[in-house]
Amino acid sequence: MGKQSRVDRFEEIFVAHLDAAYDLARWLTRDERNAEDVVQEACLRAFKFFDSFHGGDGRIWLLAIVRNTYYTWLEKNRPQMLNVSFDEDTLTANGYDVDALTHDTEYCVDRLLEREDSRRLVNHALDRLPAEFREVIVLRELEDMSYKEIAAVANIPIGTVMSRLARARKLLQQHLQQSKQES
Repeated sequence: MGKQSRVDRFEEIFVAHLDAAYDLARWLTRDERNAEDVVQEACLRAFKFFDSFHGGDGRIWLLAIVRNTYYTWLEKNRPQMLNVSFDEDTLTANGYDVDALTHDTEYCVDRLLEREDSRRLVNHALDRLPAEFREVIVLRELEDMSYKEIAAVANIPIGTVMSRLARARKLLQQHLQQSKQES
């Protein structure tokens, strides 16, 4: 098999899953640039070990590599992680032109701010979850993966997936209630 056909096969299987890979890395790293680094490294690893992929779900295989790459990255960058701020310029980061918003009707602005505030609260609550809980809830709720798929990505039993999801949801609810009380 030639080099070009290997590249073509790799792209055919994995390019469709890059958004999911980035989303998982973004939630795990809590930073866009770090997520890009993790996904880039994961893709390099996936390509390097592509011959060990024997079919099946390419998304699960790639997300498992992203997860493992994140934990390797985390060990190298743990001291720096203590200084990362997660919630900066939420409106701008989400593509909203704050100046343009001031010209809209008051009703639209209020609704947008409520939505952004809700998103910020959920993101902050997710950010506060320990990594093992955050990863399963992101894979389940944002990536819409089954328990079996999550078990394969995280390399844990399905029972552990279910218990982590239950604990993650409970902690998420507690964090959201706490944030609501503080506001």
